[in-house]
Amino acid sequence: MAKAVVLLSGGMDSATALAVAKSNACNCFALSIDYGQRNQYELQAAQSVAEHLGVLEHKILTFDLTHFGGSALTDKTYSIPESEATGIPITYVPARNTIFFSLALAWSEAIGAKYIYSGVNAVDYSGYPDCRPEYITALQDLVNLATKKTVEGNAILVKTPLIHLTKAEIILLGQENGVDFSKTVSCYQITQAGRSCGVCDACRLRMQAFKEVQIEDKIDYV
Repeated sequence: MAKAVVLLSGGMDSATALAVAKSNACNCFALSIDYGQRNQYELQAAQSVAEHLGVLEHKILTFDLTHFGGSALTDKTYSIPESEATGIPITYVPARNTIFFSLALAWSEAIGAKYIYSGVNAVDYSGYPDCRPEYITALQDLVNLATKKTVEGNAILVKTPLIHLTKAEIILLGQENGVDFSKTVSCYQITQAGRSCGVCDACRLRMQAFKEVQIEDKIDYV
């Protein structure tokens, strides 16, 4: 079986990407990043999802992006928007996906993984530039040039199975592949007790999608 490194945030999309990788007969290695995000609860969710879906190994790396700030997720002087934003919102974290993919690439080369899986999505998302298909295409070109393994002819392929799906379609795909969405978290400002705010952009997208597919969202909201 081919090895896959799966970027696992603890959210709906990454959990579904992990489930898809497993359904494609991959031996999965989950990678989560503690980047100083406002919502540390998502790392607990990532551990829960990894255990539930049965990865071979789950690493949580610390890469503190609060040193740079520039985002409401890494700088608490910014407020989380509670209304729909125009343009790229303040919850965008500068270069986050590029950093995460670089770390996943390093682990992939070290363990001989053939795939890097990510739950990036270009449909029901917040307009982040590093979730677009053209970004993933450029990233694959970089991967092809960036490592000893790839220049010697051993491909590492970036897989983004959710990139063209709506949030509702992601829920249905996740259910088909054994995701327990009650173990995931989407909220940008979840409480200490693990209750989602219900008003941030991520919560609104999640709630709308569950309503659309007429499935109960079994997490707690404030």
